[in-house]
Amino acid sequence: MSHRSESGFEIAPVYGPEALDGFAPDQKLGEPGKFPYTRGVYPTMYTQRPWTMRQYAGFGTAAESNQRYHQLIDHGTMGLSVAFDLPTQMGYDSDATIAHGEVGKVGVAIDSIDDMRVLFDKIPLDQVSTSMTINAPGSVLLLLYQLVAEEQGVAGDKLTGTIQNDVLKEYIARGTYIYPPKESLRLISDIFAYCQTELPRWNTISISGYHMAEAGATPAQEIAFTLADGIEYVRAAVASGLDVDEFAPRLSFFFVARTTLLEEVAKFRAARRIWARVMRDSFGAKNPKSLMLRFHTQTAGVQLTAQQPEINLVRVAIQGLAAVLGGTQSLHTNSYDEAIALPTEKAARLALRTQQVLAYETDITATVDPFAGSYVVESLTDEVEAAAVELMDQVEEYGGAVAAIEKGFQKQEIERSAYRIAQEIDSAERVVVGMNKFRIAEEEPYEPLRVDPAIEAQQVDRLAALRADRDQSAVDEALAALKKTAQGADNCLYPMKQALKARATVGEVCNTLRDVWGSYVPADTF
Repeated sequence: MSHRSESGFEIAPVYGPEALDGFAPDQKLGEPGKFPYTRGVYPTMYTQRPWTMRQYAGFGTAAESNQRYHQLIDHGTMGLSVAFDLPTQMGYDSDATIAHGEVGKVGVAIDSIDDMRVLFDKIPLDQVSTSMTINAPGSVLLLLYQLVAEEQGVAGDKLTGTIQNDVLKEYIARGTYIYPPKESLRLISDIFAYCQTELPRWNTISISGYHMAEAGATPAQEIAFTLADGIEYVRAAVASGLDVDEFAPRLSFFFVARTTLLEEVAKFRAARRIWARVMRDSFGAKNPKSLMLRFHTQTAGVQLTAQQPEINLVRVAIQGLAAVLGGTQSLHTNSYDEAIALPTEKAARLALRTQQVLAYETDITATVDPFAGSYVVESLTDEVEAAAVELMDQVEEYGGAVAAIEKGFQKQEIERSAYRIAQEIDSAERVVVGMNKFRIAEEEPYEPLRVDPAIEAQQVDRLAALRADRDQSAVDEALAALKKTAQGADNCLYPMKQALKARATVGEVCNTLRDVWGSYVPADTF
């Protein structure tokens, strides 16, 4: 009986030495922490310390999210990962007409520096690493974070964390874009340059395949389109005058971990190998850190089921194991109830405990890259690599990631894959335990966490109070300076920071840039 991988190639029932005929370990593997980094980006990997354990949290008001962050830190979380609500992700204030009904729903509402102060109240920003899932307004939220840190007395060179800041994947798979691609790339290059000087330890971008995978991308598509986006960002930064070895060490990536453990491990190993080769051969990077594909992993939300949700605990454990065996630098494990609603406190704690069991009760941290030399994993790694490189070549034939996006190439490929998966689930050819097989007659009652609809009114009141209390002339002057900079070629983050310090809102800053750059409207909407 043959079995096909998620990427579409056949997985043989048995693998032996013939599967690695012509395989050159010194070229394909090397040593951990050395080119081509197939075996991991650091020589010791988890043998000295485990990966960073993150929990993605944020809902309702900044005060509620702050309380959850303190709970996570108390339970042993090593890094915070902030979820923002949809209006914040789109650069709108909570009192904007378009924001109605979405405030605080899928993350925390942040409208101004006042909210950011509350979000990180009594959290020592020089001691935690913070990841923020924010893209088009990434520069705004990063500056708010820096301003709050400065109020705590924490200098920029002490701050560690990541902003997702990956706008290209928004055009492909997620949709929370604001500005056209050219202007988005200009702003991302400004962030690279700003952080190089002001926040040298900050990861300036998390180039994301996760959302493509959640939209239906295969493992090969996930890494191909993600690395193609990475190439586009590097080109834009170099074109703006930055030296590749000055910003490339701060690039990071974000991938999914599915339940198909063997192919996922192969995917991560292939991605490292491809990126190292691209950075060395295509961009002439000399710094070894520029060649390292460092990445965060989140377990696959799309594979969670609302039916028999406790089964998700098993799925998440397998997915987390795949990420660790694949060499991730940080990991977020989904809560078992996320297919139903925002996770409860208990569910979030169990998700963290899953990582802690992997780190402290198993032997997978005892040795680096346990699958090295495995007939099946090395063979799968080669196959995923070949499939991904073929897709990347197709992107290049369009003229790069942006040109391919404008032609709809990546989106069409992912949608084709998603349709195939949906058909397989509907026909039960693809088994989903508890949903299309091994079902139970009656589901047990479950009480999800619910967001108080009064939150929107509270945020609207906070905004009204802020606008009544602030120095409006200082805000107007700062926004005018930002507009002038956006019309020219200077770095936008410096005047943007002054506007936010004067208590301009997220929406006011983003609208200022909208006035200059316009908003992106995809061609297929006409």
